[in-house]
Amino acid sequence: MMTVKVLLNSIEKVKNFSAILSKECVEGELVEGVHILDAKSVMGIFSLNLKEPLELRIHSDNQAILKELQEFIVEEN
Repeated sequence: MMTVKVLLNSIEKVKNFSAILSKECVEGELVEGVHILDAKSVMGIFSLNLKEPLELRIHSDNQAILKELQEFIVEEN
């Protein structure tokens, strides 16, 4: 599993982020405090505080997905 921080502070970023994850065969979730949701769920993402970075947990060891998500990553753990 890989964990990174992502910033999804605009409608366009949320749509692009979700589209990238949806086309990949990878499971992931976004974590904000006690809230954990499917990272592919656009409606779920909009229920979170998007002004702050969110923790993204990707259930894969394939580093290629991080390159596709690079524009959203604000720091890697």
